[in-house]
Amino acid sequence: MPPRLRADRLSKTYGAIAALRDVSLTVRDGEVLGLVGPNGSGKTTLFECIAGVLPADTGTVTIDGRAVETGARGRHLFYMPDAIAPWPSETVSWALDFTVGFFGGAAARRKDVIDRLDLEPLLNRRIGALSKGQRKRALLGVALLTPQGLLLADEPFDGLDFRQTREVGAGLREHAAAGRTLFLSIHQITDAARVCDRFVLLSGGRVCGEGTFEELAALAAMRGAADTGDLEKVVLALT
Repeated sequence: MPPRLRADRLSKTYGAIAALRDVSLTVRDGEVLGLVGPNGSGKTTLFECIAGVLPADTGTVTIDGRAVETGARGRHLFYMPDAIAPWPSETVSWALDFTVGFFGGAAARRKDVIDRLDLEPLLNRRIGALSKGQRKRALLGVALLTPQGLLLADEPFDGLDFRQTREVGAGLREHAAAGRTLFLSIHQITDAARVCDRFVLLSGGRVCGEGTFEELAALAAMRGAADTGDLEKVVLALT
């Protein structure tokens, strides 16, 4: 079977700044793939180019074996950006219902999503009045109800405390096990190690490695890393 999504040689420049440089990667069907890299490495730009929010200068995106143009990718994937507050005057409950109605989302999952993300106390709160962490959980609720087979989420744990991060991570794993493919941009390496099956390492707009922890650790060892005992050490060695 072809990969769920493949990006081939994506590049994006802003004037003299190269945000992405010939980025290629593969997202396998049913996996949780983590995009890991330092601030400014190009993670958000890469997600925007893959999702079709931002046109890449060069490169192609293939979904289920077929090249998909920028404007048509929303039919195949849902992209949840970081640090947004859509529908600020509407309640969380309204946003969840709107997602089910407008996007054709999974109404049967509504209660499970609310319970897993602890959204019950927030249902009648306006999105614009939520804290950063509360808003993140509400937007994850929206994302988990969308019907597209592939979900891209930029920093899904940003603003969450330790307990919430573990609960949300477990919920994302369950979501993937139920048949959805997840591609997550994650700043905290410990969170990525706990949630993801494989990893794409991005630094300076370039892919520095792709694979499981064991595959990346072997690559780091080949490049002379003395200690590859955990993902953090491997990421530091390769980026």
